[in-house]
Amino acid sequence: MGRKLKKSATLATALILGISLLTTACGGGSKKEASSSPTTAPTVKAATKAPTAAPTTAATAPAATGALADAFAGKFKGKKVTMFGPFTDADEVKFNTSIKDFEEKTGIDIQYEGSKEFEATISIRVNGGNAPDIADFPQPGLLNTFVKAGKVIDVSTFLNAEKMKQNYNQSWLDMATMAGPNGNIMAGVWNRSSVKSLVWYPKKAFDEAGYKIPTTWDEMMALTEQIAKDGDPAWAIGIESGAATGWPATDWIEDIMLRTTTPENYDKWVKGELPFTDPIVKNAITKMSDIWLNDKYVLGGRKSIVTTAFGDAPKPMFDNPPKAWLHRQASFITSFFPTTAKAGVDYDWFYLPPIDPQYGSPVLVAGDIYSMFNDRPEVRAVMEFFTTGESIKTWVQSGGAIAPMNDASLDWYTTDVDRRQAELIQKASTIRFDGSDLMPGSVGAGTFWKGMTDYVSGTVDLDGALKEIQAGWNK
Repeated sequence: MGRKLKKSATLATALILGISLLTTACGGGSKKEASSSPTTAPTVKAATKAPTAAPTTAATAPAATGALADAFAGKFKGKKVTMFGPFTDADEVKFNTSIKDFEEKTGIDIQYEGSKEFEATISIRVNGGNAPDIADFPQPGLLNTFVKAGKVIDVSTFLNAEKMKQNYNQSWLDMATMAGPNGNIMAGVWNRSSVKSLVWYPKKAFDEAGYKIPTTWDEMMALTEQIAKDGDPAWAIGIESGAATGWPATDWIEDIMLRTTTPENYDKWVKGELPFTDPIVKNAITKMSDIWLNDKYVLGGRKSIVTTAFGDAPKPMFDNPPKAWLHRQASFITSFFPTTAKAGVDYDWFYLPPIDPQYGSPVLVAGDIYSMFNDRPEVRAVMEFFTTGESIKTWVQSGGAIAPMNDASLDWYTTDVDRRQAELIQKASTIRFDGSDLMPGSVGAGTFWKGMTDYVSGTVDLDGALKEIQAGWNK
């Protein structure tokens, strides 16, 4: 469709949207691993392509056994279980609401304490002998340090293995398995997740312009070129985030790595066994550069990416007509969309397409893993409760959370936009956690962020940036 026809159609029908933005924490709290074999890409729903491995309806919730059954029988009434995590403000309210029914039925008091300084505080508490019974880690890399030190309880010693396999995609179980001083342990259970492999677009204007959802990388690049020919840059991109500037670039690279190499190579890369200077990593960044460094593809051109706040980046999609049409970001980004924008009407998402068919259609995720530091029957009961969809039901219903458990009903999601994200996770047979969150802080939250920022800004070339990032492993 020609630019004039596309623009006039859009002008005639697009909604005039407010630009009020909600403020949320950088990166959605958690940013990133698992192991499993790749899969091919079948249809989930109209706007996305995804693996098919799980049913589209929720599995039957596994029956309570052991400590959890004892809890519902009232055997732990009056007991207290302490919990520490990063949920504050609205998220803390949603968490406390999600456990209220369990507390009332069992008589167990889950005493949750949230902190915006979680990472620093949990280290002080654990190393000082004052660990909470349960801690919520949004970054598994930090949890891994405590696992290596032998401070974390192996939950596989009391959780039923078959029930866990029934209620979680195998990749989640793999991601919870970490190396302790005496071998691998299951370091915790996954309770809340977010999806990273999403491309957002202004649905109403997009449909009126005659654009089609791409299902392959080549189709996405063809769409990008078509939008440019129609007179607009396709992509809205921004990586400014204060001291954390650069993290959105790492998410892009992680998604592309999963689409251009094996899951095993991704795991090696995260562990530092595959260096950033390897051609595999360079190839992934080159794929990203095909979009990012082409000024006709990016709103404001390359120079604007580093100075545009990540939360402001999608805003031009809601102009009338849109100034940009595509924005790759995790599920949390909707908190930055105009409050008047309606899910499924004014915006929607499609799955970031696969690149090489042999690597299937993997899904990049982030999430919260709950780990146990003190072993008592009532703590075991609470941990088993957290493996059930029921433990996050009200949070799912209120928005802002995707449940990783198979017994979480898709009917709980209030919009099709959220529901399809849950389907994407339930059906995926290859899932990986945000890589930079698994890397040591000197790399994942250090040289990786800075090196990508330097590269995108043009301060260094790609080879220089890769050497700069790799140097973080030496710290």
